[in-house]
Amino acid sequence: MSDTPTRHHRRRRPALLVTVAAATAALVGTLLSWPGAHRADAAPAAFVHPGVTVSRGQLDFARTEVLAGAQPWKGAYDQMMASKYASLTRTPTPRATVECGSYSNPNYGCTDEREDAIAAYTDALAWYVTRDDRYARKAIELMDAWSAVIKDHTNSNAPLQTGWAGSSWPKAAEIIKYTYTGSWANSGRFATMLRDVYLPEIINGSNSNGNWELSMMEAAVGISVFLEDKTSYDKAMAKFRTRTAAYVYLSTDGAVPKTVPSQNLDTTAKIVGYWQGQSTFVTGLTQETCRDLTHTGYGISAISHIAETSRIQGQDLYGTDVGERLRQALGFQSKYQLGTAVPSWLCGGSLNLGLGPVTEVGYNALHNRLGIAMANTQALTVQNRPAGSNNLFVAWETLTHGDNPS
Repeated sequence: MSDTPTRHHRRRRPALLVTVAAATAALVGTLLSWPGAHRADAAPAAFVHPGVTVSRGQLDFARTEVLAGAQPWKGAYDQMMASKYASLTRTPTPRATVECGSYSNPNYGCTDEREDAIAAYTDALAWYVTRDDRYARKAIELMDAWSAVIKDHTNSNAPLQTGWAGSSWPKAAEIIKYTYTGSWANSGRFATMLRDVYLPEIINGSNSNGNWELSMMEAAVGISVFLEDKTSYDKAMAKFRTRTAAYVYLSTDGAVPKTVPSQNLDTTAKIVGYWQGQSTFVTGLTQETCRDLTHTGYGISAISHIAETSRIQGQDLYGTDVGERLRQALGFQSKYQLGTAVPSWLCGGSLNLGLGPVTEVGYNALHNRLGIAMANTQALTVQNRPAGSNNLFVAWETLTHGDNPS
């Protein structure tokens, strides 16, 4: 299978296949209604740790390659260690209330919170590779500083801000709690912060652009893993599945994209408006493609991160429609990011580029693990290595996921 998008079309299915499909669906529905049945997006019986976006096996692989001086991992590691996020002299700047308006205006603690969270994750990765206690202690210092102070997020961007910072915190915490042999005395207070300050802001989702809710669900899933909260995990995964289907179009969806029921997009005109005025729907197009590829990249990244966490937790979504939507979204956006001329029917013949360092996780899962041909995504991934940080919630994915078999 390639990652080249195709225009919408319908095929009539033979009656026998329809009958078989219906019978299969009925059987699956019956099985899932039995006590103890395990849904494809249900929380695991026992959570795997570290298990938010990156697993112990992936960490071990990355560490081995870095210590051997192998590329691209050594270059990715050097890039990370040279960044401001790995500085052992970093001073955390927590505040009780983080206030973020549209596009972080006003910005009262927004950048500080996001970057301290990324720094904690960076230090956790540095600890794992080097086994230098100073990095583990710095990650703990950052997490402790915020858990001692923060109480709330306010203003219009509060849900998105909470999602962005809340995506990085549990990645750091998982590595430190489950691999660091030293003491983290305030890990319980950090868990309380995630449970009381972050989770309530994001778990019920958002009716904003798709990248918002996808980032919020990424944070909610990661936090749920760290807290071992099966109820929140299931709720977040259900919202994720619904939003992903409404964010990336496949020709099999029908004449128009799927929608999130609570948005009441009940006419084609409303859907076209929500899709930034785009009225021609092709496989791989996203709800924000015609806005810009930067925000589209946020949504794609969150989809890949949640799918990766789900795989680590024992439920592999890459072989489902989630994986197909991710594959097609990556291929479609990568094609134009690489310089393919934009046709007149797409976004009025002009795209705002800037996809960002968001392809490594999905590419590794779909191409390297499943063996799916993804020429456009492969070309862009290799071109962008080593993938750095978008300074929001994406960081160091060539190091952690580049050609990683674990």
